[in-house]
Amino acid sequence: MKIQGQIVSIAERSIFPGEITVENGHITSIEKKPTNEKGYLMPGFVDAHVHIESSMLVPSEFARLAVIHGTVATVSDPHEIGNVLGVAGVQFMVDNGNQVPFKFNFGAPSCVPATSFETAGAEIGPQEIRKLLEDPQIRYLAEMMNYPGVIYDDPVVHEKIAIAHELGKPVDGHAPGLRGEGLQKYLAAGISTDHECFTHEEALEKLNLGMKILIREGSAAKNFEALIGLLPDHYAHMMFCSDDKHPDDLIEGHINQLAARAIAKGMDLYKVLQVACLNPVAHYGLDVGQMRVGDPADFIRVNDLENFQVKDCWINGEWVSKAGQSQIQPVPVETLNHFNTSPKQPADFQIMGKASDIRVIEALDGELITRPLTMAALSKGDLLISDPSRDLLKIAVVNRYQDAPPAVAFIKGFGLKNGALASCVGHDSHNIIAVGTDDEQLCQAVNLIIQHKGGISAVSGDQSQVLPLPIAGIMSGDDGVKVGQAYAQIDAFAKAIGSTLQAPFMTLSFMALLVIPSLKLSDKGLFDGDKFEFVGLEA
Repeated sequence: MKIQGQIVSIAERSIFPGEITVENGHITSIEKKPTNEKGYLMPGFVDAHVHIESSMLVPSEFARLAVIHGTVATVSDPHEIGNVLGVAGVQFMVDNGNQVPFKFNFGAPSCVPATSFETAGAEIGPQEIRKLLEDPQIRYLAEMMNYPGVIYDDPVVHEKIAIAHELGKPVDGHAPGLRGEGLQKYLAAGISTDHECFTHEEALEKLNLGMKILIREGSAAKNFEALIGLLPDHYAHMMFCSDDKHPDDLIEGHINQLAARAIAKGMDLYKVLQVACLNPVAHYGLDVGQMRVGDPADFIRVNDLENFQVKDCWINGEWVSKAGQSQIQPVPVETLNHFNTSPKQPADFQIMGKASDIRVIEALDGELITRPLTMAALSKGDLLISDPSRDLLKIAVVNRYQDAPPAVAFIKGFGLKNGALASCVGHDSHNIIAVGTDDEQLCQAVNLIIQHKGGISAVSGDQSQVLPLPIAGIMSGDDGVKVGQAYAQIDAFAKAIGSTLQAPFMTLSFMALLVIPSLKLSDKGLFDGDKFEFVGLEA
């Protein structure tokens, strides 16, 4: 196979007309020669850190959408399904991904469960980590979210890290806001990356200490604008990632969008493409071609080098996206799950008390972190209730793995006027998380999730919508475009009943993520992520 176009050599910082010859899935020659073929041939994009599960799609369906945007590979942390199904969940992701021509590069989830302050569906201990990392398909030890465990010498945490080092596998970091002495100890453990920087100053400190910094722009957490100014001077040690990307957003674009935004800021083309295409391959030692003779034939054709609209994509020489249309065919998907809780009653979400001031979680648009607030409570008799006029709503987390009383608290930032949202995508343990204006609608939204054994739901008055996610309670095996359209519809419904958030369901999913400060809610109660301890509702 011979493919002609304007060839972009990132290493040589040059563009020239030429022809690429591909045989048996590899590039056998790259020749300079005149051509009338339009478009630019360049290495494919790599998402340097993503949870495929957050797209609500199985890997095979994720791939069908990603190649349209020129993504040829991901560095994929399967800890979402790991927290539900353990090693069996990781194996499901690997097996499903292997059925399509795409390079997923899964890691071994380092934190299952993420903390001891929540109920997960499984546990992955050091021996399971060793078994996973001994598999050549498992490329790295995935994000070490338990940074207090690293800093304060938790023996199990350090054993997992030591196994990765012994087997020559990189260790990914996750240390939001960690600076100074604590950061230095974290780095001393041999942790090499971080995708959780919120500020330019934090990222610069980590870069200066030798970390690779990932610029994250997902559906909820958006750090591109805060960090992109570092790229011109530190491009050799940076990568792009999405972390969590909902299906409607994946339909619109992927890493190609970040490259385009960087170019729009006047940044050097070759530096941007090194970050977007080459650095993840070098850091993780991926079997992904960089468009050199002898490499796997993983490359793309784009219409221009400003917007990176992708025309064609090849992986291992296979034409996986042609004229903007995915050529990857659907594959059969096994349905496996871990879901065992009974329908709830509105009374389960009541909060008895007479507190005058209460702790409130403030959700911040485009951020995983929350702000802890103190607000005056609204009471009705002996019950503390929501006050939509002040955007003071109830939030609940329901254990999906066994029957237990829901944990209930208060939240600000969702803006609902009448109704409730619920989701079984609740990082990291994937219990049911819900927010609502009253107990009845909160209960109704939760019971829709229980009825379907996973999914996302929204209710308001006599209206309700649900997107079932039967695979581990967090993914659908359906066509990715169909799932993306269904998600967009329920997202629009959530906004129609008052939510002002860009991605209300993605933001909701992070309100149970205890390893990200400051105030969160697990199925066991209200949690202070700064002090790493439970706190009471009364302020």
